[in-house]
Amino acid sequence: EAAASASPPWWVWPLGLFFACFVMGIVAVPAGIGGGTLFVPIVGSFFPFHLDFVRGAGLLVALASALSAGPMLLRSGLASLRLALPLGLLASLSSIAGARLGLALPAQVVQVLLGALVLGIVALMWFAPRSHSGGAARADALADALGLRGTYVDRASAQVVPWHVRRTGLGMALFVGIGLLGGMFGIGAGWANVPALSLVMGAPLKVAAGTSGLVLSLASSSAAWVYLDQGAVLPAIVVPAVSGVMLGARIGARLLEVLDLASVRRLVLALLLFAGSRALLKGLGVWS
Repeated sequence: EAAASASPPWWVWPLGLFFACFVMGIVAVPAGIGGGTLFVPIVGSFFPFHLDFVRGAGLLVALASALSAGPMLLRSGLASLRLALPLGLLASLSSIAGARLGLALPAQVVQVLLGALVLGIVALMWFAPRSHSGGAARADALADALGLRGTYVDRASAQVVPWHVRRTGLGMALFVGIGLLGGMFGIGAGWANVPALSLVMGAPLKVAAGTSGLVLSLASSSAAWVYLDQGAVLPAIVVPAVSGVMLGARIGARLLEVLDLASVRRLVLALLLFAGSRALLKGLGVWS
């Protein structure tokens, strides 16, 4: 009875989840990683929810973050619908298979794999070289055929920046794997979308971050249907999480044009390092 009376009332967790997701939405859009990448390791480690429900909500969080920021990013030219559609279609199909695989595995195994994946994401973001601000040096034939090019206005430098992509076939293959992992762990795929678009395909960093959200909206919505069909979507988690992320993402989309991306990147790295370490230790039974 004493333990029960010491526990906080039920409304504390949804309220705390709303404010936590509001902050996640603000930083996720400028970082181009999607709200789900932060949501699943943080909420799965620090909130008393089963990991299956957290992963199901994570995909809807990633979807809400992308849809909330998408219109502003498209209007500003920082997101390319033509670039997002073929990549998003491939990621969408593979995310369905990933979602089914993730639900078939024991929660503790997924927790360990999630922690290892998040720490791998931190290493990828830390050691990956920075992309140049312009597009790839030369477009390939497939990119030319699909018209994967455009321009955007960099308000930080007041310049119109043209861009195009390269290595389109390799990029498409990577997005198949990205969708599989995103659906399996419920974290969306923004953590890998940006490096794939920027470092492999040669898109400018801001275009990669903006387009990442459009790809997320396609892949996350497909995988989310699998979790919904299996009963792994709980409204008490989804409603405050999605509400917080959507409000935060609208602010983050406006900040993308003026923020110093290096500062946002350092903040996201610190959050992911802490959350990934805790998720790994929790899955191993070291940190409950």
